Amino acid sequence: MPVIAHLSDPHLGPIPEARVSELLGKRFFGMMNWIGARRRNFGASTLAPLTEDLLAQEPDHICVTGDLVNVSLPAEFDTGATFLASLGEPDKVSVVPGNHDAYVRSAMHYHLEHWAPFLAGDDSHPHTPVDVDSFPYVRRRGEVAIVGVSTAIPTAVFLASGKAGRAQLGRLSALLERLKAEGLFRVVMIHHPPVGERPFHRDLRDAEEVRAVLAQAGAELVLHGHDHRASLGYIPSAAGRIPVVGVPSASAGPQDERGAGGYCLYRISGGPGAWRCEMERRGYSRTTEGVSSLETKVLAGQDGVA
Repeated sequence: MPVIAHLSDPHLGPIPEARVSELLGKRFFGMMNWIGARRRNFGASTLAPLTEDLLAQEPDHICVTGDLVNVSLPAEFDTGATFLASLGEPDKVSVVPGNHDAYVRSAMHYHLEHWAPFLAGDDSHPHTPVDVDSFPYVRRRGEVAIVGVSTAIPTAVFLASGKAGRAQLGRLSALLERLKAEGLFRVVMIHHPPVGERPFHRDLRDAEEVRAVLAQAGAELVLHGHDHRASLGYIPSAAGRIPVVGVPSASAGPQDERGAGGYCLYRISGGPGAWRCEMERRGYSRTTEGVSSLETKVLAGQDGVA
């Protein structure tokens, strides 16, 4: 029974020192947000016990759905690489970027350069640089296929929206069809949620097109971050509803208004046409000390949706 872990949005701090020229424009407002609120609510005191609990569960693979950094300063991506390595070897940890990982246009390639071992697909040539056209990537792990989609685009001040883009969606459709023919359980990783309502400045601009691809080509599970909330939605498809799961920020303190830090485990069994997926939410709560199991739910199979 493969076990997949999912965490997101750690917003690793503190923000490193930077030149004044690096903090002009959007980064300045991001820095003010960090100083004003985020550094008080997000921190290692929450993240370290959470990741320790996650690793104690011994998952077969760990999916990280973006926003490792805050304002995309170069040194932040070294911190991000160190964090990913602390979770495991690159073949056991997969990441997709979030909007904070492409905060400004000049930093667009930093995550591609620093995190390449964790977002390179199985078919990537070891000497070929990872670039935006490498998405979606796929990693086959036994009977599970991890598919990484990027919605990370540079945006103007006060915008945190994302976009997959027509070219990437064309590649995603073909890839999902191929993986279905291989009889694999398809897990799609994406930072911006393709379901639900949110303000325009935080939305996935082509969410409708993403949903259409998933509905047509199919997937067994979609994992996302961005909202900093525990959530569960669905995308209708010909083969049944596709579960779409969001998790809180992995660094959020127990009193965070959007949800205390947490992550999910997915236990997968069965086979093509008869998959079973059980989700367990683990994290902090306001009523218990430390990290504990919060909820268990069957997403597909007996008592599930498929």
